[in-house]
Amino acid sequence: HLTRELIGFPRHLSQHVGGMVMTRGPLCELVPIENAAMPDRTVVQWDKDDLEELGILKVDCLSLGMLSAIRKCFRLVQQTTGRDLTLANIPARDHAVYDMICRADTVGVFQIESRAQMSMLPRLRPRCYYDLVIEVAIVRPGPIQGDMVHPYLRRRKGEEPIEYPHPKLGRILKKTLGVPIFQEQVMKLAVEAAGYTPGEADQLRRDMAAWRRSGRIEKHRARMVPRMIAEGIPEEFAERVFSQIRGFGEYGFPESHAASFALLAYVTAWLRCHHHETFTCALLNAQPMGFYSPATLVEDAKRHGVQVLPIDVNKSLWDCTLEGYPRIERGPVAPVSNPKPTRYAVRMGLRYVKGLGVIERERIESSPGPYPNLATFVRDTRLNKKALHALAESGAFECFGLNRRDAIWQVRSLSRYTQDALPLEPATSQISFSSLVSDDKVLWDYRASHHSTRGHPMRGIRPALEARGIPNAITVRDRPHGTNLRYVGLVICRQRPGTASGVNFFTLEDETGFVNLVPVSYTHLTLP
Repeated sequence: HLTRELIGFPRHLSQHVGGMVMTRGPLCELVPIENAAMPDRTVVQWDKDDLEELGILKVDCLSLGMLSAIRKCFRLVQQTTGRDLTLANIPARDHAVYDMICRADTVGVFQIESRAQMSMLPRLRPRCYYDLVIEVAIVRPGPIQGDMVHPYLRRRKGEEPIEYPHPKLGRILKKTLGVPIFQEQVMKLAVEAAGYTPGEADQLRRDMAAWRRSGRIEKHRARMVPRMIAEGIPEEFAERVFSQIRGFGEYGFPESHAASFALLAYVTAWLRCHHHETFTCALLNAQPMGFYSPATLVEDAKRHGVQVLPIDVNKSLWDCTLEGYPRIERGPVAPVSNPKPTRYAVRMGLRYVKGLGVIERERIESSPGPYPNLATFVRDTRLNKKALHALAESGAFECFGLNRRDAIWQVRSLSRYTQDALPLEPATSQISFSSLVSDDKVLWDYRASHHSTRGHPMRGIRPALEARGIPNAITVRDRPHGTNLRYVGLVICRQRPGTASGVNFFTLEDETGFVNLVPVSYTHLTLP
């Protein structure tokens, strides 16, 4: 809706890199403007730093894919349970939700699903909303580079006394146990401890926000550190504060930003905890977004007892759906009146078949269905040979009693006919091929739709791994600290953050779960 409103703005209010630029006079008289790739859109050719130097106001309009996922999930909950959820009426302080968060069982949860956040959650152990605010903000370059993370954790656990470097800083740092974590705290420290005026503190904020622009932050050191020392603040603390300010030059959170994100983190955690199948369905329909691939979301849901059903041309819509309650096959779905408690299965949507696009979606959704056989589906949908082959390879035609090889063969046979001459009955002398074995079905699933509801790719090689003494993820998790071992898994995430001094972080997955690691060495494993 916001995008539509932006399109209707006058000429002197123009979009710019996810936002808009505002000036006193017509914008076209100040900066070069060109047509964007999308219709009825314009873009400014200059970057944000040039605009700032000219004193032109730039407003970023931040859109979050997770908001779409939450909206979709609320709608599914309302349809299946009759409960009308909003961001405002999600039950607060739910112990089961915080227990789940403390276990770092947060795949798909906004902001706290990354490897770094999962590592922090069992240590910080959030038990209330403000704990989540700190959790969101503390895993950032600012607090990390300023060496504020470990002091906060020690004070939270009672291993270190809560001390303030100066009495007048107590009110600024009280909520964070004497450790500055948020951007606003750094600004207030500059005013209280270094004699900054409010205007100078705002300039400090601007310099902290000027990511990777050399010299903007360093010019404050000669002023801040000596003044803080003169106020009786220990030099070590003053240097740490400035290191954090330097870290904010990479990225740091204001408290208000962290609070907004923490609300979405709690809401998505609550939905995952109490409506896991609905939350998974909504996440899959909001892709691409988030930290993990659809395959990982599907596997995680299955490990939590959610039934995920394969793609089926007679049961799948374009988007993923929930099965187990009355619904209209096409169009809007009315809420269930007096619904009975039920567990729903997630049916994967046709959107996940590799090679299908807008045209194929329109043709499938405009055909009546259900289809008694493959020929009727081909006739009614008028899909081309490539799309039909993709559906056959994904296993979507198994509802017609066809294994994938038979379906591919019949698709190639039917593609020789015109739409008017299609035979609606299978040939009596139809060739039949042997079905795929279970492990091959999984591999074909990944090739055709980048996921599998039938199993995990690691499952097929588990016997060979066990023969070599290589454990699964559950066994790795239960091993005592300091154990030296080898592990094999699919790499689902690879990170090399700028604050890690060149260290690579990996998340590996097998059929039992995740393993987060910093590899000493790794290699490709050849199995018989």
